[in-house]
Amino acid sequence: MSAQTAGAGRPLRTIGMISGTSHDAIEAVLVELSRAGTRLVADLRGHMSVPYPTAVRDALLAVLPPARTTAAALCALDARVGQCFAGVAADLVHRHPGGRPDLVCSHGQTVYHWVDGGRALGTLQLGQAAWIAERTGATVVSDVRIRDIAAGGQGAPLASLLDVLLFGSHPSRVTGALNLGGIANVTVVGPVRDPVAFDIGPANALIDAAAGWLAAGAVDRDEDGRGAARGSVDAELLASLLHDPYYAAPPPKSTGKEHFHLGHVQQHLGGRRLAPDDLLATLTELTARTVADALVRHGVERLVVSGGGTRNPTLMAALSRHLPGVSLERLDSLGVDEAAKEALLMAVIGYLTVHGWAGTLPSCTGARHPTVLGAVTPGTRPLPLTGGGRPPRRLVVRTPLPAGGGC
Repeated sequence: MSAQTAGAGRPLRTIGMISGTSHDAIEAVLVELSRAGTRLVADLRGHMSVPYPTAVRDALLAVLPPARTTAAALCALDARVGQCFAGVAADLVHRHPGGRPDLVCSHGQTVYHWVDGGRALGTLQLGQAAWIAERTGATVVSDVRIRDIAAGGQGAPLASLLDVLLFGSHPSRVTGALNLGGIANVTVVGPVRDPVAFDIGPANALIDAAAGWLAAGAVDRDEDGRGAARGSVDAELLASLLHDPYYAAPPPKSTGKEHFHLGHVQQHLGGRRLAPDDLLATLTELTARTVADALVRHGVERLVVSGGGTRNPTLMAALSRHLPGVSLERLDSLGVDEAAKEALLMAVIGYLTVHGWAGTLPSCTGARHPTVLGAVTPGTRPLPLTGGGRPPRRLVVRTPLPAGGGC
């Protein structure tokens, strides 16, 4: 497929899709993307958050580190996750009429992010794109992380691209765009610095893992942070967890559940038994402390927060307590539903890729140079790419999600 440069042709009807490090649901947005000079204009049409079928999620959890798996299990999951993504894309189009999608960008599901000695060496996302192309007829961009790794980068956090497009390369105040998913990551932009971005450490990953362990699998999270709110922080365990060298390592850096998983917590407990609520309180404090410490080191004055952690009042209160004087706001205030942010990021990456434009910022990922991301699976018809020009420098959300746009 040949890629032309973008112009002012008709908008590309685009779906962005991702399942993050919490491994719980597929987030998808339907957005029409068009150019207006140096701006990329997004008209959001719909958003869905669809939990994995129980059998698929159980199979995913069974292959995650430190568990052992087989090529057969990974092959089956690659197909099953791809079929789940294809079904969500088809349902999103059905719920929001206006024509078939031109383009889908699917992140798929990360099952391993290979980091050795601080350097990313590989990454594996499941969710075969051919199922999506076959179901929707759209051109599909997938496997979006590995090219940055091949160029010497971390392959993460890719959200830095969207953050810089939203806030600009040099805003008047040092601004942090924080995502609290399974892993916490941040992009920092300021008046006189190049943007930087990195994975801070666990956001919900350890809290969720502990909640499931304590309840023998009956729950998968500390709902609304209620357990942590009842508990007390154990100073000894917190000090041990904070001693992990990852937190002190300089960016660029990336991590995942291959590092921060239940075994990590159990190792630091060392056979000690804590009251369940005290363990949840300690892990919540760990997230708040490590995030706040990272933001203070980078002089963040304004913080825009997204991700599932924003729905944990105990975590958000702890974060505010550790960041006195820092302005905190939700991403929703910019017209982007926080739950839809990473799916919108995928849509933007797909748009850039099919036009032959880079989707990474080397100062954020640590790569030697910018790269065009992903592999392209052709659809059943050509993409309507027209005109000329350079890559967009800003993203404007002209039409936010309508009331009830999420389902």
